[in-house]
Amino acid sequence: MIDPPSQEDLKEMVSQWLPPHQVPARFRIHTDTSDFFRVDYDDVVLLNDRPYLIRHNAKEKRFGLEDEVKFWVKRAVDLTDGTLKIMKLVFYEKFMSRIGDIEFECFRSPRKEARILELVSDHKNFMHGYSIRDDKENIIRILDFIKGNTIAAHVQNMDMDHEAYYHEHFPGILSNFIECVQAVRFLHDHGERHGDIRRDHILIDRETGAYRWIDFDYNYRHRENIYGYDLFGLGNILVFLTGRGDVLLQDLKKNAPLVLDTLSEADINLVFHNRVVNLKKIYPYIPESLNRILLHFSTGANRFYEHTEQLLNDLGEIEWAH
Repeated sequence: MIDPPSQEDLKEMVSQWLPPHQVPARFRIHTDTSDFFRVDYDDVVLLNDRPYLIRHNAKEKRFGLEDEVKFWVKRAVDLTDGTLKIMKLVFYEKFMSRIGDIEFECFRSPRKEARILELVSDHKNFMHGYSIRDDKENIIRILDFIKGNTIAAHVQNMDMDHEAYYHEHFPGILSNFIECVQAVRFLHDHGERHGDIRRDHILIDRETGAYRWIDFDYNYRHRENIYGYDLFGLGNILVFLTGRGDVLLQDLKKNAPLVLDTLSEADINLVFHNRVVNLKKIYPYIPESLNRILLHFSTGANRFYEHTEQLLNDLGEIEWAH
């Protein structure tokens, strides 16, 4: 067994990557991360004799929870090579979720995320990293830091009206999103699920331009449709991208009451009852072939997608107006 690095060893390593005024006078060293609240700024986590300097806690980016601190997710510097990493410590939680009449039991599974990281290690549409166990057998995931913005921010930061967005940018965005759907099919073909498909879980890699899925530590249980939760997440993102954001009933009431009067309950999102899914009533230039896909995720849907292949087949048949 290799002796752990001394305080002087750590100072020397840190000084290679940080300016002198940021080198701590002393380090707390953790080989057990069970209490992730104790793992704090300027601490060192030692995993298989590899030291990681802890920087900041990550923050939640989900709508309504922005800036909520995720104490189990740390930014860290790998002191052997100076690379920035995301370190996900073990955190278990469980909750019930419902899509229409279908109920899903959702839970965090570090083991499942570690398994998928190995599966997608050379797939361009996923985050990359590896798992490693601490002294108490906690499964820690060490992730490469992806420089880039979420697909949601990318779309909403475009300063133009919807029609210009739809004709000039949406076809390229949709093409990249279809790659993301194909990536989810890759998981499903291997008996895995993403488990937490949301618009802020696709990052656009600034270096490669690839759309990349992140954060797949959620899993869920349902006997009848094991991929249904993932498919509904994909549908929500597709509606968001098509509309260049959520089309909300309260906004229509304020800005387009005549359009609001044309809507029925069947035009609304199956779960989020303030969001419009039948976007052709809002933007009539959207092709019927695309709108039919969106309606699979509405309260008026007669059938739902059960496999990613079905969704991909329909996406491949979209007819663009010239």
